[in-house]
Amino acid sequence: MTTDEYAALDLKRSGAVTTVSMNHPPLNLLDSVLVPELKRFVREVADDPSVRVVVFESKVPDFFAAHVDAGFASDPEGFVALGRHDSGYEGLTPMQHLVASVRALPQVTIAKLRGYLRGGGNELALATDLRYAAEGETWMGQIEGRMGIIPGGGGTQLLARAVGRSRALEAVLTADAYDTRTAELYGWITRAVPSDELDGFVDTIAARIASRLPSQIRAAKAAIDPTTAGDRLEADLRVEAAALAHVYPAPPEVEARMIAALDDGLQKPENERRLEDFLDRH
Repeated sequence: MTTDEYAALDLKRSGAVTTVSMNHPPLNLLDSVLVPELKRFVREVADDPSVRVVVFESKVPDFFAAHVDAGFASDPEGFVALGRHDSGYEGLTPMQHLVASVRALPQVTIAKLRGYLRGGGNELALATDLRYAAEGETWMGQIEGRMGIIPGGGGTQLLARAVGRSRALEAVLTADAYDTRTAELYGWITRAVPSDELDGFVDTIAARIASRLPSQIRAAKAAIDPTTAGDRLEADLRVEAAALAHVYPAPPEVEARMIAALDDGLQKPENERRLEDFLDRH
């Protein structure tokens, strides 16, 4: 696996564990830079049998991954272009393709969460096998309802698998941010960990899992996935894509509102920290 020539990812290898640090300030915005690089990494690591565990984290303060670039609200062709190198998973959006590819990796994937993750950032985390969050320092949600659309990167399907139907509907239609206490209660995250213990905790879990035989990891994922409907994920993502078509490309009034919000400071860190309030004012 190539470990250089990434503009927005820093890769570190420790034994059979590869840590992927998203480093695309100021927000780790899922845009035309970060999304293709994540897709490329997933393609490469999928074919590397020496890697048994992949950890996704952020090097950007306050943000794991903000969300998909809101500029795509008025640029559907640019959004589609994010998938120009995709193969397989026909009929899925570029973000759905990314999360399906992460979910299908033969390795165990871990999201180490700090800061904000909304929309596509939350969908990326949901695609991983295990999610550990810094207690009191992590907030997550599906913000799309405040943007005039619904989740279109796997959020409806992956969130429902994690938390159940009613809680997924609550999260999607309120478009609220959830703290780690509630997320842990819902099953949205695997565990909330005190912030000063998170790095060591994840290192220990990753090393322990990496000590298992690759055949054990494959067998465990193959046995457990069907119980969570994981064997139907690709088909269910197509259902989400068809539903998204009712609201994206966005109607003119929604597009105009998002353009105005961008002009007024959407995707600036100071507004992204209180994104729900910011969008409600627009």
